[in-house]
Amino acid sequence: MSTLRLGTRGSKLALWQANHVADLLRRAVPGLEIAIEVIKTQGDKILDVSLSKIGDKGLFTKEIELALLDKRVDLAVHSMKDLPSVLQPGLCLGAVVARENPRDVLLSSHGSGFAELPRGARVGTSSLRRIAQLKAVRPDLNTVDLRGNVDTRIKKMQQQGLHAIVLAYAGIKRLGYEELITEVLPCELLLPAVGQGAIGVEIRSDDENTAAMLALINHEATRLEVLAERSFLRVLEGGCQIPIAALAQIEGDKLSISGMVASLDGSVKYQGDLQGKPEKAEEIGRDLANQLLAAGAREVLSEIRGLGE
Repeated sequence: MSTLRLGTRGSKLALWQANHVADLLRRAVPGLEIAIEVIKTQGDKILDVSLSKIGDKGLFTKEIELALLDKRVDLAVHSMKDLPSVLQPGLCLGAVVARENPRDVLLSSHGSGFAELPRGARVGTSSLRRIAQLKAVRPDLNTVDLRGNVDTRIKKMQQQGLHAIVLAYAGIKRLGYEELITEVLPCELLLPAVGQGAIGVEIRSDDENTAAMLALINHEATRLEVLAERSFLRVLEGGCQIPIAALAQIEGDKLSISGMVASLDGSVKYQGDLQGKPEKAEEIGRDLANQLLAAGAREVLSEIRGLGE
C-alpha cells in the first residue's frame, strides 16, 4: 500500500488535528502509511495584523489547497471554521470527523466568569463575531486585538495585563489547557463560528481511493451540521470581516440551526432559528440566512462591506 501524504499547517493545534485524523485512518485501514507534511499559509506569516483587515478567503488554506491540486499531498486537514464556504474547483470535502464541543470559553487572569468582569475590562480577541456579541451584552468592555496560536494568546493575556481572553473550547481541550478555563460561555451569549470544533479533510474530487478510505472515518451527523452552517454562511457571503455565527445540532431525526448577523459594535443584531430533516441540511441553512436577510440583516451587511471599500 502506498503512503498517503497529509498536508497541514504547522501550529501545535493543527498538528494535533492532523495526527488525530491520521490515527483514525490508520485504525480504519490497517497497514496504511501516512506522512504528514507541514505547509505554511499566508495566515501563519502575517501575525501583526487583524484578520478582519487582511481578508480571509483561504487565508489559512490556500497554500495547502494548491499542494493538493498539484498532487504534492493527497489530503488536507483543516479546522472547518478556516475553510472557505466555497471550495476550489477540483476539490471536495472527503470527511468531517466527530465534533468537539463547539462553544467558546473565557480564560480570566483573575479567575472570574464573564458576569464578574469589572466595568471596562480589557478582553483579548481578534474575532469580530466575538466582539459584536460580547458588546451587545457588555458595551463597556474594551476589546484588545489578539492573534497567534493558543500558547501565544495565553502568554499575551499575562504580558499585556488583560482581564480575560476568549478562545474556542475545542482548541483549549485538544492542547490540554482545560484547567485554565474559567467559564464555558453559553450559546445564548456567544454563538460559535461556522464549523467551530469540527475538523474537515479535503481531497481532490477525482481521488476515489482516498475518498473511500475517508468514508470510514466520516461522522455523518457532524458533516450534516457543518453543511447547514456553511450553507448559511455562503448565502450571507461572510467571513472574518463580518460578525456572523451559526450552530447546527442534530437530535434524533431533527436538525436545528441557530444563526446570527450583527453590526460591528453589537448594537444591531439579527438572530433566528430553523429546524428540519437532517438530509435537508444545506436547504435549512440557506433558508435561515434568507430569513435574516429579509428581516433586515441585508442592511447591516451592506453597511459593514461599505466600510471596507
